[in-house]
Amino acid sequence: MTDSLTHLDQKGQARMVDVGDKPVTAREAVAEGRVRMQPETFRKALEGDSKKGSVRAAAEFAGIMAAKRTSELIPLCHPIALTSMKVDIAPDEKNHALLVTARAKTSGQTGVEMEALTAVSVACLTIYDMLKASDRGMVIEGITLLEKSGGASGDYRRER
Repeated sequence: MTDSLTHLDQKGQARMVDVGDKPVTAREAVAEGRVRMQPETFRKALEGDSKKGSVRAAAEFAGIMAAKRTSELIPLCHPIALTSMKVDIAPDEKNHALLVTARAKTSGQTGVEMEALTAVSVACLTIYDMLKASDRGMVIEGITLLEKSGGASGDYRRER
């Protein structure tokens, strides 16, 4: 980790990092988050019993679409040609939650952490939107980077 903030210049002004001289390397990032809900809402989510259709399919598509637009949503984020973007939604029966995991890959000069995190965030928001008629008290939580690889800063793996 660096001691300085890379998106600020010496005067504290926001700037986009110049990655022009960085080598192209394989890069990958994995992020996760979850949406906790009431047991009945959880059942509806798993059975596809939402008035709006398949909760999981809609959220997976929304996450992928959001990852592709990350640079339009996050200031100073570079547009990235993703080589792979996968969003998976799995049930967490014990906590009546849907666990969202996103894996982003590219070969480029900058990382894909923001794409993975954006995918998870929007997938979680989509789950909320699809189920809010049944449960407005759902909680979106734990959106975090689990791991990243590639680039000059090396690999990172979150300790659980």
